[in-house]
Amino acid sequence: MIGIVVSRADSASVHIGEHLRSLADWDEQTDDSRPDADGGGTVYRRDGFELREFDDLHIYLDDPAEAFGDDIDLLAVVSRHAGETGPLLTAHFTGNFGSADYGGEPGHFARACPNAQRVVLDALSEHAPDGYEVGIEATHHGPTEPTVPSMFVELGSDEAEWDDPDGARAVAAAVLDIEGVEPDADRQLVGFGGGHYAPRFERVLRETDWCIGHIAADWQLKAMGSPAENRDVLRRAFDASAADFALVDGDRDDLAAVLEAEGFRVVSETWVRETDGVPLARITDLEADITAVEDGLRFGAHIGADEYEVVSLPDGLLSEAQGIDLDASLDAVTETTVAFHTTEGGTRALGRAAVSGDGYDELVARLCEILGRKYDSVVRENDHVTATMRAFDPAVARELGVPEGPAFGKLSSGQAVEVEGETIEPADVSKERVVQFAL
Repeated sequence: MIGIVVSRADSASVHIGEHLRSLADWDEQTDDSRPDADGGGTVYRRDGFELREFDDLHIYLDDPAEAFGDDIDLLAVVSRHAGETGPLLTAHFTGNFGSADYGGEPGHFARACPNAQRVVLDALSEHAPDGYEVGIEATHHGPTEPTVPSMFVELGSDEAEWDDPDGARAVAAAVLDIEGVEPDADRQLVGFGGGHYAPRFERVLRETDWCIGHIAADWQLKAMGSPAENRDVLRRAFDASAADFALVDGDRDDLAAVLEAEGFRVVSETWVRETDGVPLARITDLEADITAVEDGLRFGAHIGADEYEVVSLPDGLLSEAQGIDLDASLDAVTETTVAFHTTEGGTRALGRAAVSGDGYDELVARLCEILGRKYDSVVRENDHVTATMRAFDPAVARELGVPEGPAFGKLSSGQAVEVEGETIEPADVSKERVVQFAL
C-alpha cells in the first residue's frame, strides 16, 4: 500500500490532495489514536492507497510513515516546488549530504524508491499540462527518518502553479498511477555531481533500465566537504539507495577513489548505457573474460545465451571487411556474438569475442559476404579464407606505354584507353591478386 502525505502548511500540497480525492473513490474513516494535526482524525482509504493530512510542513516531519502503521510499502509526499524554473513537475528523494538547514538530520537520508520515481516521472510526463516541464531533482531537505521508501512529488514553481488546478490534477493523477509499483528495481545507482535538476541522471532514468537513487549535486558535495572525511555519509547514501554503483558527473578523482575504496563501483554514462538490459552477473563474467566496458567491451545480440566460449576474432578478415563497409561489419559482429572487444570508441571490432553455438561460423560467413563486394571470389577453407580478384597493375600498364595520370585512373576503374592508336583494355593491364586471411 502507498501512503500519501498532505501538509496543511503547504497550499500546493492541500490543492493536490483535493484533486487526489476527486480523481478516485475513497472511504472516509476516523483515526482517534493520534491527533488530527499528526495524521489522525479523518483518513482517506481506497485500494492500494491511504491519504493522511498533517499540520506541520512535510519537510520537518520526523517519520510521517509512522502514522500509517505497518500496512504501507511506500510513502509519497505531495508538495510544492519553489524556484525560478517556471511551471515544473518534479520528483526527488530527501536527505542531507551536508547540514540540515531544511529538516532531517545532517548526513542522513530517507530510504529512496528509485523504481517508483521512474514510474512517477513517466506519469508526470503523461499528465503534464501544456507549458509544464517535467524532471527530477537532486536529494535535498528533510525528512530523513521515514521507515519506508519515500519520495516527494511536487508542483512548481510559484504561486500561479501552486493554485493551478491542471497542475495539481497532473500531480495527483501521477501519484495514483504508481499503484502496486515496487519501490526498487534490479539495477540502481547513486549519482554525484552536476546541477540541482540533474539532467544527466534524468537521461539515464528515462533512456536505460538503470534507476537512480540519491543524487548529490555539486552544491551538496561542497556542503558535505572532503569525501575521505565523510565516508559514513557516502555509505549511508548508498544504503538508502539500495545501490552498489556510482555515476559521477565531472572530474572528481578524490571522490571516485574513496567510493572505490569503500567497495562501490564508479561507472561512466557509457558503461550505464552499454549495460542497459544486460544481467549484472553476465556483465561481470564478460568483463573478466574479455575486457571492461570502459575499455571497449560491447554486447551482442546473443547476450542471453546460456553458455558461451571466448574466441579470437578473425582480425585480418574483419579489418578487410571493415575497410569495405564499416557499419555492415560491426553489424555482423554484433548480430553473431554474445559480446566483443572494440576500439576507437566502440566503432571498430578487434581482438576477442564471446560466441555461442555457431556464432563464429556465422560471423565468418557474414564477413565473407562483405568481401564479395570487392573480390571476384571469396572461398572459406578450414583455417583461412582466400579472396581473389583481378586488379590494375601499374607496372604492366607502363610496359605497354600507358602514361601515368588520367589513363591510369580509367584503366583501374574498368575503362579502356587508347595509346598511340591502340586500344588498351583493363584486362591487358591487370593481374590476379590472391589474399589469404587466417581464421
